[in-house]
Amino acid sequence: MDHHKATGKQRQRRRFRVRKRLKGTSERPRLCVSRSHRNITAQVIDDSSGKTIVSASTASKSLAGGIKYGGNSSAAEAIGKAIAERAIEAGVSQVCFDRGDCKYHGRVAALADAARAAGLKF
Repeated sequence: MDHHKATGKQRQRRRFRVRKRLKGTSERPRLCVSRSHRNITAQVIDDSSGKTIVSASTASKSLAGGIKYGGNSSAAEAIGKAIAERAIEAGVSQVCFDRGDCKYHGRVAALADAARAAGLKF
């Protein structure tokens, strides 16, 4: 089997395993993190209404000015702080953390720690 195909199937199984336990409600929406080699993105999603409440990304023009490179831990910390500030402004103080198919390590952990330090509870 092609290596990329096998890796994709493994990631899909991990994503399903993590997300079957999580569901974002209006009281406690889901903080979804996705990462690539160059960027990291976070969204606060209310699954009951199917809407994204707030989002932050290293690819967005409003945050890209202060971030030199989007694929490292310092960029993830900046996104974590930004998503927490935006979520609190929108009236969200508690979230459930959705790491998707990524391990809770490195950039994902840095984003989560920065969001916790900025005031989000999960």
